[in-house]
Amino acid sequence: MPLNRGRTTRPPAARGATNWTGVLFGFLLASLAAFQQFKLPPMLPSMLAEFGYPKTLAGAFMSVYAVIGLAVSLALSGAMARISTTHILGFAFFSAISGNILALAMPEDAWVVLGSRALEGFAFAVFAIAGPVYTNRHAGPGHLALAIALSAIWIPVGQIAANLLVPLAETGIGWRIGWLATAAATALMAVWTLVIRLRGSADLDLRRRSSVGQTPITGEERWALILSALLFTLWSAQYFAYMTWLPQFLVEAHGLGPGMATIGYSIPVVTLIVVGLLSSRWIRGGAPVGPLLAGSMLLQAAVWWAMPWTEGLAVGIASLLLYGIGIGITPVCLFAMPSTILGSHRAGPGAFATIMTGRNLGVLIGPVLLPQVLLLTGVWSASGPVFGAITTLDAIGGVLLALGLARMGRRGPD
Repeated sequence: MPLNRGRTTRPPAARGATNWTGVLFGFLLASLAAFQQFKLPPMLPSMLAEFGYPKTLAGAFMSVYAVIGLAVSLALSGAMARISTTHILGFAFFSAISGNILALAMPEDAWVVLGSRALEGFAFAVFAIAGPVYTNRHAGPGHLALAIALSAIWIPVGQIAANLLVPLAETGIGWRIGWLATAAATALMAVWTLVIRLRGSADLDLRRRSSVGQTPITGEERWALILSALLFTLWSAQYFAYMTWLPQFLVEAHGLGPGMATIGYSIPVVTLIVVGLLSSRWIRGGAPVGPLLAGSMLLQAAVWWAMPWTEGLAVGIASLLLYGIGIGITPVCLFAMPSTILGSHRAGPGAFATIMTGRNLGVLIGPVLLPQVLLLTGVWSASGPVFGAITTLDAIGGVLLALGLARMGRRGPD
């Protein structure tokens, strides 16, 4: 049965002007996914102190999102091509709220908390695929670069939103404020979804339209998408290791309190948002995506390699800023790959699910790998060379992708 039967749905902007309702809905849906996932790191020191979770299992609280994402992302892209997307969103909203309630009910049991994060992880997989597709599909040609930037900065926006809860937690509410707030935000998003569906103010149905006249994906394009997904794997591994454990690193290695650790944690995140928006302007101005991607990865690798010698306040802040610049450019380029490789009119849920599968694999590896390095060496600085090597390999792959895109004549999204 067609969605919004008997009512006119405002079409995606690929056929006309930008539909800002659809763009904003997609951006906030994806940001909610990041808010759900990243409420954990700033609250993790308090939870570890209260419940004494093993660090490896605590790392799995982040990585379980990736396990669920790997299990369902490609299947979800197929389901979204056949099943009403609002039905899938409704189930995801229910899953996310259930996960939050479960963690609040039994926080002392680490395995129950892990299960609750798995429920949230299913919702994340849905939101993280649908959100960027909504944002890109509803953006007109003049706003496509901005839409891609929004599709890249939803993760740090969710992180910043979660960080803003820390002062409230310190007033006596404690870590539970993160779970209460995300449950409430999910409920509000569900209501907005219903309102949009009833009013027809944006097209929320991602079911596949007729493919008549649409060019099939070539072998070269498929190769480029797969390489992009592999690069996303390596990048996500080091990024999520860094962002998951940065607050705990600042507490244990530098003796900061939770409040100061959150400020330090926020420096690269805020920098990411600013640089991410600037990157969209550079790409819109004609900067080639491939070289930008490779260069940003080299910058992040340098920060990791320098970690054993990063001492003192000034050097530490500089390191956080440089890392923030690098991570501001990389995700814009990676999320631009479906539209760069295929063109915005052909980049649907399947293309985004491919690169999100790569991202999920990295999320699975990074947060669990870093504590293993810590257990083996006993020092935080030992993680620098390990993740420096991973990020250097990523940069080499970025150069190969840039050469491939140049051969294909693809400089950026269109």
